[in-house]
Amino acid sequence: MILAERDARQRAEALVSAAALEIERLKLLLARMRRERYGQSSERGARLIEQLELQLAELEEGVAEEETVAEITAAPPERAERSGGARRPARRPLPEHLPRERIVYPAPCACPKCGGPVRRLGEDVTETLECEPRRWKVVEHVREKVSCRCCEAVSQPPAPSHPIVRGRAGPNLLALVLAAKYGQHLPLTRQSTIYAGEGVELDVSTLADWVGSSAASLMPLVLGVRAHVFAAERLHGDDTTVPVLAKERTKIGRVWGYVRDDRPFGGPDPPAVAFFYSPDRGGEHPERHLAGFAGILQADAYAGFNRLYAPERKPGPILEAACWAHARRKLFELAAISKAPIAAEAVRRIDELFRVERELNGKPAAERLAVRKERTKPLVLELETWLRIQHARVSRKSEIGKAIAYALNHWQALIRFLDDGRICLSNNAAERALRGIAVGRRNWTFAGSDRGGERAAAIYTLIETCKLNQVDPQAWLADVLARLPDYPAKRIADLLPWNWDAAPATLPSEVGEFELLPHPAEVVGR
Repeated sequence: MILAERDARQRAEALVSAAALEIERLKLLLARMRRERYGQSSERGARLIEQLELQLAELEEGVAEEETVAEITAAPPERAERSGGARRPARRPLPEHLPRERIVYPAPCACPKCGGPVRRLGEDVTETLECEPRRWKVVEHVREKVSCRCCEAVSQPPAPSHPIVRGRAGPNLLALVLAAKYGQHLPLTRQSTIYAGEGVELDVSTLADWVGSSAASLMPLVLGVRAHVFAAERLHGDDTTVPVLAKERTKIGRVWGYVRDDRPFGGPDPPAVAFFYSPDRGGEHPERHLAGFAGILQADAYAGFNRLYAPERKPGPILEAACWAHARRKLFELAAISKAPIAAEAVRRIDELFRVERELNGKPAAERLAVRKERTKPLVLELETWLRIQHARVSRKSEIGKAIAYALNHWQALIRFLDDGRICLSNNAAERALRGIAVGRRNWTFAGSDRGGERAAAIYTLIETCKLNQVDPQAWLADVLARLPDYPAKRIADLLPWNWDAAPATLPSEVGEFELLPHPAEVVGR
């Protein structure tokens, strides 16, 4: 009876322990969901900073409103006194590159006091920044016809090339629509409403036709960016969800991003990002994207990448480099939500690694590797020993046990940066590249189809690559859309964002194999 009671008590205690763990897990999940919805969006408190800036702006607006009301209601002498001693914020000089429009207020020709002659002493110039609404226009392409007096043959210059095969949109308008849809996250329905308010009626179907035609015209540049990305020796990879409209429901597609960025270790090659769309998150998609790549892939612990890391893989092996930010994030959530002391100590130790790494940003790979072996490697060894001790102490089913197990299970991939100065400590480059898609997702809600997802991935490839190279996407799109129809295919690399020169959209005169528009007198019988 005693043994039976002891067995029953042990079973009951086990059930209570399991129930307690489940309760704690559910509490943590609920707190995590509340934090994701209402809490900080960044571990460093970016949301808090934004709130403080917003609060400060509100206070500034309130003070300015009160001062303006006081100045308006004050008597003229008091108003002048107030304006002389009023608080004035520090002002930046107005941009020098903007055109200046002079409005001259002429001085009197005679003294207003005595009527005597006056002489010029100088002038006071007060600058104000002004913005005029954008100007719509219709460009008329006029081709004159001539007739020969001798043979009566009619001659006419050939029609100029247009950015898209069909449609009467100029390159600047097409660039505006593309940049607004994919760069500023304005759906075509909103754009149509905005343009109608400016006096130009453009149906959504018309805008959609322009977007599809422009995407087809720009595809050689998309392929050029992708080829540059996969020629790298090291890539960042990540993916994000994209809701896609399907029959009677909305399914979840994926956009995959692969970033080539050698700037952290002082590499000379320009940065770029390639995006791909897939209807699901199957591992065959990254295998297809990376079919010709061999090198280092820095990504999260997604199981779909596992076959890429096989030693016998062709055309060569891919080395896995894990992300310390992912390992830290799980521990940070526990430290922030449940105030777990073990998680807080783990975060503190990982932050020491990032502190050293920030000093190495932009340094050559050899120098980064030397500093890591001297300063970072001892910290990593101490962290591994400490994590294994804590992992043995806590329950494997607890959240802290799972967070520590995540780091230990991927330890070899996490410490690979100690043997290669090119590897970064985190995969933040890929996450930053996908941030624009995540922001746009809140505005356009879903993609209309799988084909729309593929088109969006192609245009995002160009826009985000422009941003990485400090190039204005709209100006670049306008220029290349004007040049592409008559541009030599073998020189298409000259138009890629890192090679782009915002020169007039004309062909060099030495390109002889492409037809230039002839003078009417040179055309006979056309």
